[in-house]
Amino acid sequence: DKNGMRDNTIVIYMSDQGFYLGGHGLYDKRFMYEESFRTPMLIRYPAQVKPRQKNNAYALNLDIAPTLLDWIGLPVPADMQGVSMKKLLQTGNDESWRKEIYYHYYERSFGLTPHFGVKTDRYKLLHFYGAINSWELYDLKKDKSEMHNLISDPKYAQIVNDLKERIKYWQNYYKDPVKQ
Repeated sequence: DKNGMRDNTIVIYMSDQGFYLGGHGLYDKRFMYEESFRTPMLIRYPAQVKPRQKNNAYALNLDIAPTLLDWIGLPVPADMQGVSMKKLLQTGNDESWRKEIYYHYYERSFGLTPHFGVKTDRYKLLHFYGAINSWELYDLKKDKSEMHNLISDPKYAQIVNDLKERIKYWQNYYKDPVKQ
């Protein structure tokens, strides 16, 4: 503000994800459960973005670099995995925006179990692999705390199959070497 750069400066503020201190019986912060999966992001760019908008679209930290490149008019390199949020931020809505998120935690440090999964607005399917080999399914509308694993419930068999197909799609898209 003091230097007159307010209207033509992009400010992005993100927090680190939460840290488990016993939630889900876990510690650390590298799990796909909501407590550590969701991360707030604030963006201010008065020249292009209306103030005080709230958007629950699935934005990723991978999207920051393509967004900045897009705003300054530079091409986004083909090997960048993110997508520019410019249209989403300018309009508040982008029908072509992602409807789900793929996540993969590869590490085996601190005794953690690698896992991958997909989250939609309604469901989350996770696969833990390595020392533990298990699947988990949560209905986020009915179980926001993700405490009731529905993976063995036959009523959800088709949803599980559909979400496994989405995982395969994203693993191919991101060239993720670990497969189901």
